[in-house]
Amino acid sequence: MKRLLLLTILLVISFSGFSQEKETKEEKAKGSTFQGVKYGVRTGLTISNLDFDATPTMENKHRNSFYVGFFADIGLSKTISLVPEIQFSPEGAKAEVLHLDYIQIPILLRFRISEKIHFGLGPQVGLKVYKYEDGIQNFAYSGVAGIEYKLTHVLFTDVRYTYGISDIFDDAQGITAKNTNIQIGVGYKF
Repeated sequence: MKRLLLLTILLVISFSGFSQEKETKEEKAKGSTFQGVKYGVRTGLTISNLDFDATPTMENKHRNSFYVGFFADIGLSKTISLVPEIQFSPEGAKAEVLHLDYIQIPILLRFRISEKIHFGLGPQVGLKVYKYEDGIQNFAYSGVAGIEYKLTHVLFTDVRYTYGISDIFDDAQGITAKNTNIQIGVGYKF
């Protein structure tokens, strides 16, 4: 009887010892730098305008439209992630000759400020898809900054500001302007 009790106690101790070692390995895996990849979609309102160096000869009113895009959120650590995207964004100004529709590829470095608030910053390249050989560059380069608020585990809202780094007009035009853009939207992570 004593031997059976002693054998039972030894088995319980050995099982609990192995399970503690397993939990430690799982905890170490959770503490690793790579946090996985999440995919998602975002859409919303875009308010765009052109920032001319000189007074423009045409009326320069902002253009309102809707953007849509897809992204991957690659967790590098618990506080930093890399977020490459592809999106369609109508930009430019209200005048039809200044409509600039882009397929854009922003790459943001996103920082976790709190459980619900994230801040992102990064470069963006855009390919004009609406018109060609109209005196406006086919590629646009911009800087992007944005803030995201997590509504639920999968749903979020965000605001972004984009400022053009490159001149949108060809050199032959003799005009210099940069594209500015505000995006207000919602997103869903899969």
